This record gives sequence, structure tokens and C-alpha cells, in this order.
Amino acid sequence: MHTYLFVDADIYFDGKLQKMNLGVTGNKISYVGYDKPEAKEEISMRGLSIFPGFIDSQVHFREPGLTHKEDIEHGSRGAALGGITGFFEMPNTKPPTISKETMQDKLNIADRVSFTNYAFYAGATKENITELDEIRKMPGVCGIKIFMGSSTGSLLLSQDSEIEKVLASVNSPIAVHSEDEDMLVERKHIAEDAKNVFAHPKWRNHEVAMTSTKRLIALAEKTNKKIHILHITTSDEIEYLSNKKHICSFELTPQHLSLSAPEAYEKLGTFAQMNPPIRDKSHTNALWKAVEQKSFDVFGSDHAPHTKEEKKKAYPESPSGMPGVQTMLPVLLTHVIDGKLPMDTLVNALTKNVAEVFGLRETPEIKEGNTANLSVFDLKTERTIRHEWMENKSAWTPFDGFKAKAWPIHTLINGGFAVRDEKLCLKQGRKYLFEHNLG
Repeated sequence: MHTYLFVDADIYFDGKLQKMNLGVTGNKISYVGYDKPEAKEEISMRGLSIFPGFIDSQVHFREPGLTHKEDIEHGSRGAALGGITGFFEMPNTKPPTISKETMQDKLNIADRVSFTNYAFYAGATKENITELDEIRKMPGVCGIKIFMGSSTGSLLLSQDSEIEKVLASVNSPIAVHSEDEDMLVERKHIAEDAKNVFAHPKWRNHEVAMTSTKRLIALAEKTNKKIHILHITTSDEIEYLSNKKHICSFELTPQHLSLSAPEAYEKLGTFAQMNPPIRDKSHTNALWKAVEQKSFDVFGSDHAPHTKEEKKKAYPESPSGMPGVQTMLPVLLTHVIDGKLPMDTLVNALTKNVAEVFGLRETPEIKEGNTANLSVFDLKTERTIRHEWMENKSAWTPFDGFKAKAWPIHTLINGGFAVRDEKLCLKQGRKYLFEHNLG
């Protein structure tokens, strides 16, 4: 007998939404079809759509050391309420996640408090290059993160010789923040002289990104190591990387697709400040072209909260980053409903493609025998995103006032409700396992 039978749902099955029923037993999907087998609890899903569990492969939950901004528990609460069933978290914490010991500390925290499934990146430094291939073997480690340009925290690996050593020595996915550090240092006066956030995309301009990305691709081709480039923002990179898919995958964010300069800075001020920056519409349009051509690979939220007090500091003392894990799916699904984003592109970029890029041992997919990680949405509603809905500890969102045409209702993780009827239930999280992990 099935534990749950979800009936009359629109289920994303075989690449499209279909009216079907779905059974869950234990932590597995135990039935997908048109009959109504016996279950302990039959739950009507009429008017709702069930998707394979969506994964956000770029978040910053700030724990340990920066928990006044965010922590793993609150970040995972927001993820679950936003329809996200798992996250991959970044290493620029305090201390940074750069050793087996600091990695195990994070895994232990997540095991205690996470509402969703989880994995963590190890940060690359000049000092730990020889250790990285051991860290990547730990269950729950999704890959290695390189910061080529300085951002929040102290992690930085900006010299080609150092980056080449990492690419040549690590047998796992490598994700890269691609901005040229030498150019950032040389151009910092633009931000300091302007003392205005409108200068942010001028300081960290398209050439800063493109120069770094060309260097990175050259090193990837030299070492024959496929790499993953995070939060691509420029038209130059989109055109260049469309011919480099043999050696790289890349990510887009909802913020860079949905916000543009100068309007974002006029409305949000320093709350729109992030790295790489929100750019003008010529770049935004190029990102949408990548969506149309399906030349990108994954969506990530780059959830990176700072407190309101910190964000209100005068530029350039104001920190870069904004929350996003809870709002990613309402925003992106609204683009789907508006006809800008194909449904299969969205689903693949948050499930199948994530599994391929990072080597997940199980691809998120609705089929019998798979783990029951499920995201359930109402696609026939209109709700307004508000600061008050946010679970992040900083309690704000750049999308306050956004009219969402889709809304998360239930989130099932490992067969149990983490969110039911928009209410948090149980901490259901477990570590993800990858092909490059041992055990």
C-alpha cells in the first residue's frame, strides 16, 4: 500500500505536464499512472502541477561565521517554501570551506538543521590545491569553487598558474566566478570616485568579465578540463561561450534575466548591487537569447544575503549580493507563463542539467523507483512577492512587489512533506551523492 496517492495532478512526466496520479511509499516514488491504487492517504492535487524536485546549484548561506546575514537552517527554510528541494552551497564563509575539517563541519550542521537536501563546494586557494582532490571525495561535496575575482569573503585564486594547477589536479566539477582581478584592482577608482551604485557595472564592466572568461577557457582547453562558469552576465560571453560547449557549461540567474540597469539601480539603489553586476538591456537581451537557443545549462539563484543595514551603506562600502533562493521559481515560472521561457528549458535547467554538470548519482525525474523529491506549484494564481514572505535572516528581497503567476504549495523531500499547504513541516534534508564522491 502506498503512503500517499496524489490524484488529479498535472504531472511533469516524459517532458510535459499530463493529468495523472502519483504514489509515494517511504522515500520513493512508487506509482505514476492513471489508476488509483490503494493508499494510506489520498490527496487531491486538482489544479496543481507536480515537478521533479528542483535544485538550486548556487547559494551562499553564510554559515559558519556570518550568521547574522543568513544560516543553513533559514536558507533551507526559504528554499523549501520556494519549491526548491535541494541546494549546493558556496565556500566563502568564515572560516572558508577549504579543508576536510571545515567541510565536515558544514555537513554536520546541514545534517542537523536543513529542511532540504544539500551539498557543498570546497574553495580553492593557493595553499590547498594538493588537498582538493581528497576533499571532493567526501559524500556531499558537489565540486570545487574558484573565485578569479574578489567578491564577498577572502577566497581568491587569480593567477593563471594557480588556476591551471587546480584544473589539472582535481577530478570533480569546478565552478568559477569569472571576473579579472587585476582589472578590478586597476579600475576600483571608478567606484571610489563615483560614490554611487550606478558606477557598479562601469567598474566591473563587460571587459572585466570577458577577459577573465577567455583566460579561463584557454586554461580549460590546455588542461582538457571541462569547467562550469557561474552567473554569466554579458553579451560578449554569451556569443563566445556558445562555441565552447565542449569545454564548459554555464549558469544564468533570475536576477540578471529579470532586472536591468539603470532601472534596477534607480528603484533599489545598493540593494541591486551584486557581482557580476546587473547590466543594461543589451546584455539582458543576450541572456534571453541564450535561453531561446538553449545554449546555457543551469539556473542558479546566487542567493547571497546581507542585512538591510549593511546594504544601506554608502557605495562602494555597501556589500554585493541579494537573496534569491525563495523567489527563483515564482519568478522563472512567471516567465514561463508569460511565454518567454519554455517549460522544458526551465525544468531541465533545474534538474537533468544539474545532474549532468555535477555528476549527481540520481537524476531528478518523476519515475517509479526514484527518490520522491517533488515541487508542487499552482500555475493558475497570481500572488505578490513581499519582504514579509522571506525566510532569509536578512528579511528582504529585490523582488518585493513582483506579481508572480505561479506559487509553491507543497514541497516533498525524501518522501515527506517539508512544506505542506505553504507551511513548513519537517526537516527532511539529506546530503546529495555524486559520481566523484567515495562511498
